Amino acid sequence: MRSRYTAYVLGNGAHLFRTWHARTRPDDATPDPRVRWVGLEVLGVVGGGPDDDEGVVEFRARWVSVDDGPVRRGELHERSRFARRAGRWHYVDGEAPGAP
Repeated sequence: MRSRYTAYVLGNGAHLFRTWHARTRPDDATPDPRVRWVGLEVLGVVGGGPDDDEGVVEFRARWVSVDDGPVRRGELHERSRFARRAGRWHYVDGEAPGAP
């Protein structure tokens, strides 16, 4: 989770692509250059230990727009699912907590 957040901060689409599960990843994982990520708070973790093949991370990530318009701020609150493949963790998908 933290390496993927760092990849968003640095604009490293190659790392995002490599760490996205092949079944769910988009063709292009390049982060939006108009968004600057400014903080990560991990709220909870389920599974994801050394003997697990799946895990869930709930987090909040704060962002600020950096386009030509007025500054906007926001937050992404997500519960992300990860799966271990070939010994490495891959992002599968995520949902907003409380979403139907």
